[in-house]
Amino acid sequence: MTNEVTVPLLPCASIDDIETFYGVLGFRTTYKQRKPNACVGVQREDLHLQFFEIPGFDPEQSYGSCLVITADIEGLHRAFAAGMRAAYGKVLVSGTPRMTRPRARKNADGVGGFSIIDPGGNWIRVFRDPTTAPTPATTPAGRLAKALSNAVVQADSRGNVGQAVRILDSALARPQADDDPVEQVEVLVYRAELAIVLDDPKTATEMLARAQSVTLTEGESERATPAFDNAAELAAALR
Repeated sequence: MTNEVTVPLLPCASIDDIETFYGVLGFRTTYKQRKPNACVGVQREDLHLQFFEIPGFDPEQSYGSCLVITADIEGLHRAFAAGMRAAYGKVLVSGTPRMTRPRARKNADGVGGFSIIDPGGNWIRVFRDPTTAPTPATTPAGRLAKALSNAVVQADSRGNVGQAVRILDSALARPQADDDPVEQVEVLVYRAELAIVLDDPKTATEMLARAQSVTLTEGESERATPAFDNAAELAAALR
C-alpha cells in the first residue's frame, strides 16, 4: 500500500475558535459540520488536522497532541509567526493559544522543534525530519547550556513551566567565572519568555534588561543574534 494519510482527530471546546486560529496560521477549512457531531477539518499544504467539539471542554485539561515532521521547521515557524503578527499584532507566547520557538530538544536526540498550543489545548509538536539533519547533535558543554537544555525539555516538551523556571533560576543564582556569556544571554532570554508564559511581566522585563547588559565580544554578539532576536519579539509581546 502507498500514499496513505493519517489525520489526527483532536478535541476542542469550540470548532469556531479552532477554525479561526488555524486560519491565522494559513490553514484552509476542508470540512465543517454542526450535526450530529460538531467537527471541523483544516489543511495547510500536506498538513491535515481535524477537531471535534466537546461542550464544556477545558483546554487546560487536554491531553490532545500530535507530531508534525518537516524538513523546514524554521520556515514553518516564520509563516506561523507572520500570521500571528498580522492577526494579533504579535507572536503569542503565553496563554492559550500560543507558540514556542524552534529549539533543539535533548529528549528528541537534539532534533530541533517547536510547539503550537491551540485553542483546544492540543499540542501540535513540530520536529525536524532527522533524515534532513545528518549532522549529529552535540551535547551542550557549558553549565548554563545544560541548564537551558533541561529547562526546554520541561517547558517546551512537557508543559512544566514551573520546573523549567526552577532549573534556570538555580543556574542563574550561581554564576561562575568560566560561564559562556552567550549561554548567559540565552538563559536570561528564555527565562524572560517563561515569565511571560506565567504572566509575570516584571520578571520578564528584568531578565531582558539583564540579557542586554551582558558584555560580549564581536564574535559573541554574532553568536547571540538569535537570542537577541527572540528578546526583541518578547519585548514586543510585553507592550
